[in-house]
Amino acid sequence: MVTSFVLLALAALSQAAPYLEKRQTTMATSTTSTNYFQISPEVFAGPTATGTAPFLAETDPAPFTASGSATSTASYQAPNPLETAEPIAGNTNNSNIFELMGNLSPYFPNPSGFGVDEMALPAGANISLVNMLSRHGSRYPTTNSSQQKLGAALKNATSMGAKFTGQLSFLNSWSYNLGAEILVPKGRQELFDSGILHYYQYAQLYNYNATIVARTTTEDRMLKSAENFLAGFVGLEWATNPLVKLEPIIEGQGFNDSLAGYFNCNNSNLPVSAGGSNASAIWEGIYLANATARLQAMTTGFNWTTSQVYAAQGLCPYETVAFGFSEFCQLFTYQEWQGFEYTIDLQFYGGYGFGSPTGRSVGIGYVQEVLGRLQNHTITMPVTQDNITLDNNTVSFPLNQTLYFDFSHDTNIASILTAFGLTQFAQFLPPTGPPANQQMIVSHMEPFGARLDVEIINAPMPVSASRTDASNAYSCTNGTTTQYIHFLLNQRTIPLGASYPNCGNRTDGWCELNTFLSNAQGLLAAAQYNYSCNGNYPAVSYGTITNGAPQSS
Repeated sequence: MVTSFVLLALAALSQAAPYLEKRQTTMATSTTSTNYFQISPEVFAGPTATGTAPFLAETDPAPFTASGSATSTASYQAPNPLETAEPIAGNTNNSNIFELMGNLSPYFPNPSGFGVDEMALPAGANISLVNMLSRHGSRYPTTNSSQQKLGAALKNATSMGAKFTGQLSFLNSWSYNLGAEILVPKGRQELFDSGILHYYQYAQLYNYNATIVARTTTEDRMLKSAENFLAGFVGLEWATNPLVKLEPIIEGQGFNDSLAGYFNCNNSNLPVSAGGSNASAIWEGIYLANATARLQAMTTGFNWTTSQVYAAQGLCPYETVAFGFSEFCQLFTYQEWQGFEYTIDLQFYGGYGFGSPTGRSVGIGYVQEVLGRLQNHTITMPVTQDNITLDNNTVSFPLNQTLYFDFSHDTNIASILTAFGLTQFAQFLPPTGPPANQQMIVSHMEPFGARLDVEIINAPMPVSASRTDASNAYSCTNGTTTQYIHFLLNQRTIPLGASYPNCGNRTDGWCELNTFLSNAQGLLAAAQYNYSCNGNYPAVSYGTITNGAPQSS
């Protein structure tokens, strides 16, 4: 046990702060004294508070009374495993509010796609490589969240005699019982199911006789997400298989980690990058005006603020994934759930997307790693938040895999999409309400368990850009072998031609690999990493930044 801690300490030293890494341009190769793949005991795990255990068999009020009726009941739907069938005022189409919760939505495949239909591989084509980047599964709120603070405020209010009536009557005896940060059981299921899905999709790329390295961070929910994914993909025996290695990269201030790039991008945590939060606050005041008045009318001895009402709305997804059901869900109308989604869209656009001066820089390190894999080279220069100690070592950053599995966070993945230059999602989002044909919808992009799959496809000849089925897949019969790159986000194609015009307006959304790599040469410069993350520039009003980088250096 002592030896394990010494080894991890050596690994921590070798992953030290960027200032140490920037003093050298080449890093040591594999040594026998550093264990890059230690997963137990955990270190740098972050908070791990567990909440009250669920008891849905006792707390589930289903079957529910049908909307608008005092006697009849709605059609019963058994929990699967969560109770999500509660009637919501204004939900005339029987839609699912849990697909309107932004990054707090439990995983679901993007229902509407990103502008192109999915198409089968043409005859003779094959997938040769897949790079998956996954978000962790459903979790408890973060430490000191607005939900935790609301719980304390309500507890204090009821102890001082506050009373709640009508739909809020449950608050008279309610208490905040959520844990913090770690996965809930639904989160474990999401990643296990993702592992099984990816096995069905790509198992023939898996070489049982070769080492495979998956990467995650040391944070507990990140480590557990990766473990559950591998259990789904490989089987429960993955942990005892010497050829399956999980590499936890230290997540924390002062450590380089492309899977948590914001830790080495100071400005991403300062007011210069707060435009999305500011815009979201404006929209909250608009769409929650009626809800705030409605809750106040059922309350004596406690004055609801808009921010507290917003925190109460957030308790619906958090309590549902933790306990299976939440009384908070029915407090809000369907239109207010649509408004909730848009608050998160604003936060992501202005905080981690093209509306943020650090939108590209937080994700550019991971983009460089993907490009390294595609072009078969390690990362040798410390110019981003990449951990050069690890990335210039083919033991910890292998280049010979046909499957790459990495695990990250929602905001980091949003910035990675921005750093890839996917300007399809650069559409401005007004703080006064959603635009027509909105492209950046966070529940479609970053729900719990989200996954970005990048496929490399080999075709025996050029594939027709206008193909519709197998009969017109190829535009010629005597062309040369052509490679393509295909982006899938939550099981739907991102059409690369929408962001890179020279990829073409293809019906399949692919791009020729050489064209994509040519475009990618300018991504590092576009991010302005050092100035974006460490420069001294003023905060500007929301909407001023449109390219995911500062206005000028």
